[in-house]
Amino acid sequence: MTQTIDPRRTALLTIDLQNDFLHPEGAYGRAGHTSEAISALPERIRPLVDALRAKGGTYISAQFTLVPGPGDEPLIAPHLKKLRPFLGKGDFAPGAFGHALVEELAPADYTVEKVAYSAFYQTRLEYILRAIGIDTLIVGGIVTNGGVASTVRDAHLRDIHTVLLSDGCAAFKSQVHEATLVSLGSITSIRSSADMLEELT
Repeated sequence: MTQTIDPRRTALLTIDLQNDFLHPEGAYGRAGHTSEAISALPERIRPLVDALRAKGGTYISAQFTLVPGPGDEPLIAPHLKKLRPFLGKGDFAPGAFGHALVEELAPADYTVEKVAYSAFYQTRLEYILRAIGIDTLIVGGIVTNGGVASTVRDAHLRDIHTVLLSDGCAAFKSQVHEATLVSLGSITSIRSSADMLEELT
């Protein structure tokens, strides 16, 4: 499914590369819920951001959001609360340190707040893409089997071409990451960050 891309009609989209997931002082870091594969992503993706921008492309960050409810308790899905009981007030809250894109990648050209796995679900992402003439997404971020997979599938339904970075996304378990790449191979191009960078430069 490899095809030559037009950088001016392409956006690099990262999923959930936020302080609350990656920074030691973020929600997941404080809970000891970390992964070397995930921590390595910003440094690997940064050269692609710079190369794409240099050719007239765009960088979009989609960031998981827990909307503060009554008493500032987050509006959190029951399954997520059960899965991640350490999440609480202030975590992933808009404007907070933890919600922000990691420093290595900031700032994005556009930021999209998302409340579910897919960056398309009830967000302004599709509006932005159509408004600035983007028809191709280079996708990276976390987790491969969650937000990344859901976003790639939703892009496919919208006839938006995607390139999934095989080493630009990660999961908390490597076998889950690898299995997801296999399952997505029928709907997206899958390329390494090095190969993508070579094409862009």
